[in-house]
Amino acid sequence: MIPETFKIGNKTIGKDGESFLIAEAGINHNGDITLAKKMILAAKNAGADAVKFQTFRTECMISRFAPKAEYQKARTGREENQRDMVKKLELSFDAFRFLKRAADKAGILFLSTPFELESICFLESLGMPLWKIPSGEITNLPYLERIAATKKPILLSTGMCEMDEIRNAVRLFENYGLGKEMLTLLHCTTEYPTPEEDVNLRVIPEFQREFGTDVGYSDHTLGIEIPIAAAALGANVIEKHFTLDKALEGPDHRASLDADELAEMVKAVRKTEAALGDGIKKPSECERQNRIAARKSIVAMTRIRRGEVLTEQNITVKRPGNGISPMKWYEVLGTTAERDYEKDER
Repeated sequence: MIPETFKIGNKTIGKDGESFLIAEAGINHNGDITLAKKMILAAKNAGADAVKFQTFRTECMISRFAPKAEYQKARTGREENQRDMVKKLELSFDAFRFLKRAADKAGILFLSTPFELESICFLESLGMPLWKIPSGEITNLPYLERIAATKKPILLSTGMCEMDEIRNAVRLFENYGLGKEMLTLLHCTTEYPTPEEDVNLRVIPEFQREFGTDVGYSDHTLGIEIPIAAAALGANVIEKHFTLDKALEGPDHRASLDADELAEMVKAVRKTEAALGDGIKKPSECERQNRIAARKSIVAMTRIRRGEVLTEQNITVKRPGNGISPMKWYEVLGTTAERDYEKDER
């Protein structure tokens, strides 16, 4: 089921405009459906809006000649090729049917990223409400066309991309009748973990100016600071990898948050969003009560008799601010006192 906080189309996809927070389980279940189900519950308990997996048929996605990425070699060794490594992380379509039911029962949105055409068709049969396109597929024309043909909202990850590659993908979706309200670009850096100096969060407002779409952020850095900064820059979707145990074998565990850190990130992002406000400068409710105590009024510097001329020698400015504003200083100077005043009296 889709939580009430999620709206199809991406103009309001979180409660009261909050960011839509995706707990990326990915392949961190290590091919174990029991572990995958535990991850669903952990994502729900952490306060995420959705839990997302990765659906693929390994032989349809990776050739036997594909080498591992360098970060994969560092995490899992150099002996096997990429296809052999990924095959151990594959879940069956029946497993995903089970996980979808588990997520529905837990009350968290179930998502999964397809990596080839067969998996797109399968996930469509599960009723995916939106698609997350991974960075590696943004130049895969048959894949993009199959996704676009479903007419569902798209989260498009842009790791490793040149701007022209993103423009081409956006143009393709437009040609299929998908308006800007159906597309969210996810700024992303495809390295696990991503060094802070390679994050380049200023891309978020640049995407907003260039494409006029909503913009989110898919994070691969260590820790929770960068997603919080992305929220402050206006990212309305935030995706973060998590695991139940960083010590498990597999390529992504050590670049992921654990369940407690995921919950901490969710809380911090929500606090950041609350702090952003509406951008209209006005006294907040909590500070209105402080204005009298903190501001000042025109008061008597010395004892003043009725009829005496008010000058810089007998009036001054002091707290509290419940009298005549000092902004009227020159309107008061030179007038005569209408009654007697004691020192400090307003």
